[in-house]
Amino acid sequence: MSSGRTPRLFVDEELKAGVATALGPDAARYLGSVLRLGAGADVLLFDDRTGEWRAPIVEIGKRGAVLRPAERTRARERVPDLWLCAAPIKRARFEWMAEKACELGAARFVPVVTAHTEVRGVKAERLRAHMIEAAEQCERTAIPALGEMQALKVLLRDWPEGRALIFCDEEAGGEPALDAMPGEPAAILIGPEGGFNADERARIAAHPAAVRVSLGPRILRADTAAAAALSLWQAARGDWR
Repeated sequence: MSSGRTPRLFVDEELKAGVATALGPDAARYLGSVLRLGAGADVLLFDDRTGEWRAPIVEIGKRGAVLRPAERTRARERVPDLWLCAAPIKRARFEWMAEKACELGAARFVPVVTAHTEVRGVKAERLRAHMIEAAEQCERTAIPALGEMQALKVLLRDWPEGRALIFCDEEAGGEPALDAMPGEPAAILIGPEGGFNADERARIAAHPAAVRVSLGPRILRADTAAAAALSLWQAARGDWR
């Protein structure tokens, strides 16, 4: 974080003007020991509910800190209704994917188990922590919701009516993504490193909500494909226009 920039922290409680909020020892250590801030210094807090607030430090010590929101600086941003549904891959790369889902404006991140998924367990707390950190650094006032991991067949069976399912098909092609991206509500489906098997590909393609798109002539790694698809959707249908 550059000098002169007001630090931003997420708090998982609704913020209100004049109502003090307590931070734990980790946040207090960061503010006091790392940033050398003391009582009276301003911090920006956001809660993923009401927006961002200027909150001066009231008390700070080794065991925690108390801040009192004074004024709301920004309302919670409007987030395009776009989900990212992705098969878990190696931990560090899946956490990177979660970060990019936040940075690129996804509203929801859903881990999906497929036939070729090698990583069958994800640590929800770590994924959410990475999304929170991305939101703090990128000045977002909203954090993607984190869905429970579910099997692909369950995801397809329970798919919500009216939500487009963007199938990034690396084998059978499809219309160029920038031209074919549907509007919101929508969701991007990204497979594992081994791709979807033949049965899965047939099931996805036959789904009434499926929109098959191409991410170009090169085979992309799963995390790259996720970032590319999110960027293309935002450019074509989202809030980049």
